[in-house]
Amino acid sequence: MEHLRWRPTVNERDFIERALEADLRVDGRHSFDFRTIKITFGREDGSSEVQLGETHVLGYVTAQLMQPYRDRPNEGTLAIFTEFSPMADPAFEPGRPGESAIELGRVIDRGLRESRAVDMESLCVVAGKHVWSVRVDLHILDNGGNLIDAANIAALAALSTFRRPECTVGGDDGQQVIVHDPEVRDPIPLTIHHMPIAVTFAYFGEGNIVVVDPTYKEEAVMGGRMTATINSNGDICSIQKAGGEGVMSSVVMQCLRIASVKAADITSKIKKAVDSYTTEKALKKVKRLPTSLPQKINVTDVTMEDKGDGELETQTVKTPSDVQEKSKGDEDHQNIKGNSSLTGDRIAKHKKTSTCIGGPSNWDPYSKGVSLSSLRISQLPDPATTGKASSHDDAQPMLTESSNAEVKSTSSSGAAGESEEAQEIGSPKSLKDAIKPKHKRRKKKSDRS
Repeated sequence: MEHLRWRPTVNERDFIERALEADLRVDGRHSFDFRTIKITFGREDGSSEVQLGETHVLGYVTAQLMQPYRDRPNEGTLAIFTEFSPMADPAFEPGRPGESAIELGRVIDRGLRESRAVDMESLCVVAGKHVWSVRVDLHILDNGGNLIDAANIAALAALSTFRRPECTVGGDDGQQVIVHDPEVRDPIPLTIHHMPIAVTFAYFGEGNIVVVDPTYKEEAVMGGRMTATINSNGDICSIQKAGGEGVMSSVVMQCLRIASVKAADITSKIKKAVDSYTTEKALKKVKRLPTSLPQKINVTDVTMEDKGDGELETQTVKTPSDVQEKSKGDEDHQNIKGNSSLTGDRIAKHKKTSTCIGGPSNWDPYSKGVSLSSLRISQLPDPATTGKASSHDDAQPMLTESSNAEVKSTSSSGAAGESEEAQEIGSPKSLKDAIKPKHKRRKKKSDRS
């Protein structure tokens, strides 16, 4: 495994060391700067993907019911498993985990489990019989250096979004466990008291040069390494010094102060990513109708002038239809001079009611100056005009002379002519009816002669 690991040349080693002495790094960072951290989540709860520079780690959390340990019957269990893929680094071999994989799992397990970050007692279902066993699988997808910090962030992000199924105890003996589906009851998140963040330091030379978050090439040149696991409150959860050159206590204290600041920053990033994920998932469950935005409608101001009652009563509005009706009525009145007195009264009333207050579109039978009787009389058709129009349309080319005589006879007939005209109005006119009076008049003329 060691013979496949990349080894820098003498010139590359000297270049990296001289750059670090000048407070410069190969990727352009300063000594205590972290690489860019990118946290994403999968479709299912409990899956996370962390990218720290060129380092890529996938975390996945599962849980199952099992019997607890005898010395801790009221507590669940938490286990960390790592898998190094040859695709991440040619030095990684498939199958049995190597030393680096075992070391990575132990460092993360010590920081999470020994610090009691996850509440183990909340994982107990039936004391001594059934507890939840939580398993965290960490898959190394790309090794760009500092695997411990990237894997630790992936594990914390996956645990923060994991939801275990809700279960109840029932049965005849009260010891039967019923696990409910997520569709029936909402899953329950884990109780996490704090987030222990791992911060790795690399030492160069005689231990005088210290950098944070070493890259793959810096790990090949470094003389020693130390990993400090600290939460955002500044509590030290674990410290690991994996051999190499010795470090003074003052340098260790300086590293711990830097680690506390970095831990608070990384914790805020993890919480922000988890909050955005939970909010997005909650919005997907709730079906919301599209909100309609209020629209502004510009309405012009209308000013009303106060007028007296007398002016309103005397005011009349003439429309083009009224003027046409008036002119048409006057022409009919001039053409038919021998109409009866009843017809003249109706025409006069029609002229009076043709103009009303507010115009024809605003007629109100209950308003002043307009009576119901006048409106009803105005709506009745004029018998003289209707009779003349029908006879004129049906037999105009045949009865030009007889129509004048008919008009004269109607003027002298009086009340008898009105009854005949009313009957003619009630019954529909035809060509035969229009010609029939002509033959009668011819017979009368022959009898008189």
